[in-house]
Order: sequence, then C-alpha cells, then structure tokens
Amino acid sequence: MTNPLSEFPELGCYLLPGHTDNPADIINEVRQAERLGLGSAWISERFDVKEAASLAGAAGAVTDRICIGTAATNINTRHPLVTASMATTLHKLTHGRFALGVARGVGIRGDLMGLTPQTNAHLKEFVELMHKLWRGERVSHQGKMGDFPYLHMKDGMSADIPLMFVGFGIKSLEMAGGLFDGVILHTFLSDDALQRSVRAVRRGAEVAGRDPATVKVWSVLATSCNDDDEAVLRKIVARMATYMQAPGYGELLFASNEWDPELLKAFRADSVVASMAGGIDSVATLEQLRHIRDLIPAYCLPAAVGSPEQCAQRFVDQFDAGADGIIIHAGTADEFAPVIPAYKALRDSKRFADRTNRPV
Repeated sequence: MTNPLSEFPELGCYLLPGHTDNPADIINEVRQAERLGLGSAWISERFDVKEAASLAGAAGAVTDRICIGTAATNINTRHPLVTASMATTLHKLTHGRFALGVARGVGIRGDLMGLTPQTNAHLKEFVELMHKLWRGERVSHQGKMGDFPYLHMKDGMSADIPLMFVGFGIKSLEMAGGLFDGVILHTFLSDDALQRSVRAVRRGAEVAGRDPATVKVWSVLATSCNDDDEAVLRKIVARMATYMQAPGYGELLFASNEWDPELLKAFRADSVVASMAGGIDSVATLEQLRHIRDLIPAYCLPAAVGSPEQCAQRFVDQFDAGADGIIIHAGTADEFAPVIPAYKALRDSKRFADRTNRPV
C-alpha cells in the first residue's frame, strides 16, 4: 500500500497535542482520526513521554490508511544513521505510510542540552545524507553535521520517504522549498503570514529549478470547537502565551506575522508572566490565564474557535490563503470531530481530486 486514500487527504491532525502523561492515548486518537477520514496524523516530539519513534510505531501498527509523520523530530538529537534507520523501519512497518518531518530545534532548549546550534547548512547536509542512505549508498561524510567515516544501511535499500521541513521564517522557508518534499508551518500564523510563507516556499523551489507545485505547504491550525472558556484558555491562550514567553521563539513568530515587537516586550514585562516558574501552558492557573488573555490582542490568536461551522470556515480560509493541507492542532480527534462534516459541506472536492494520503 503506497498511496492510500482517505476521504480528506488534505487534512491531518496532531496526536497527543500538547503535554501528556498517557502516551497510550495515541492509539485511540489515531484510530478516531482514521475513522473521521483524515489523511495524516502527526507527532510532535517532547523529551519526556513523547518520543517520536515509539509513538509513530504504535500509531502505524493500529491503522491501515492514515499517513503517520513526525512534525517534528530534531536533526541533531539522534545520529543520522539512527534517524535514517528509524525512518526506514517505520516506512516498512506502515507499508509506505510514514513521513519524516524534521526541524532544527528550539535554540534555548538545544543550549541547555549542550547541542550545537543548527543552521540551514546543517539541514542541507541532513537531507543529502538521508537520501543517500535511503538509496542504499555507502557514505563517507565530513561537514557541518559531523565527520562520519562510513555510513551504510544495507545493499538493496530503496525507500521513498517524504521528507518534510517543520519551521517558519522566510529564509528558512525559501531554503526548504529548494530541498524538502513538503513544509509544515507554525501554529498562529495569520492568513497574511500564511500567504507570505507559501510564496517563500514556492520562490525557493523556483530558484532551485523545481516545480513549485510539487512542494506541498501545510498550515497548522489550532482548533477549539464548541469549547467552554476554560478549554479555550488551555488550548489557545496558554499555547500562544508559551510561544511568546520563549526567548527568540516569540521574536521569530512576531516577525513572521509582522506584529509590533513592542507588544511582545510588554507581554514579557507583565508581572504575572514574569513570575511564571515554567512554561505557561504547564504551570499557569485559570486565573492567571484569564489575566494573560487580556494581554494578547485577538489578532495575535489566529485560530479556529467557535461552532463547527465557524471552525470549518477557518479551514477554508487556510486553503484560500494558499495552504495545500491543514494539520489540526490543540484538540484530539474526538474534540474536533464535529468540524469535519461542517467542513465537508464547504469543501471544494475538485481541488483535492488528485490527492492521496501521502503528504507531498
């Protein structure tokens, strides 16, 4: 099975969105996503109980059609041969339903872990190494990624695995358009920022001599359907506040959206925000989140919030802004399930007539 087809191949979702203490929940979540007709399900790695390879194996083993992907694992937290082997194992396990999504990682976390900061040059070498190893080549490499005297998987290896870049920032997106099979953007990009991001990817593909249409761009849309105030605070406000809280990360997100950086400075200077002893989405109380919500203008929370029909319209807005696919974030498949029939009523079926669950 190399090109499975679900009813909505242009839709995906994150599994175990946010924090979890119960990784086994992924089994029911991915099964429900497949029942809803989504084409793909993605795993965002955390260094606690969300190790990507383990979770992808579990998700792939209990499904038949849906594509399983990492979005993302970092390029420098495993040896490249280990990452290549992880991908080929999952590719075989799922009968071709796996996609490897990678990122450079968050700078401040990498510093704390003692990792070397990663650049676009590292990403380029990583892509080259993966493709060579997946073709069964014997590789001797010296470069930014490290010195590897001899890398080889096995003779006869031939694995066509989609390789996705997960990130944002115009220069990075231009690079990705020239190298990767697809791009997964960041949560909380405005429609205008989404349009700029798509243009950057297409531009990078053209410069590299590639057909821009062959590089699929996926938006990530935080979705809170029919939720009460507490759930919206937890799913939407806390998530965005945590991004804004992170040094360097918030700046890049604000720059991508072309928002006033003074707003970010004022947010961080607030006494409640400054008092947080950890990530806001991990430690803030509801009272603190209500205070924090008042610090964030509504335009800084671009998401799908409200009734199923309102959320479905936001899905359509993403496609109108140029996205090739949408990865639903912040809620589980059970939670966003009511949006799917509402989206079906608005869906332009002709636009996606030639798509499969393969995300590229």
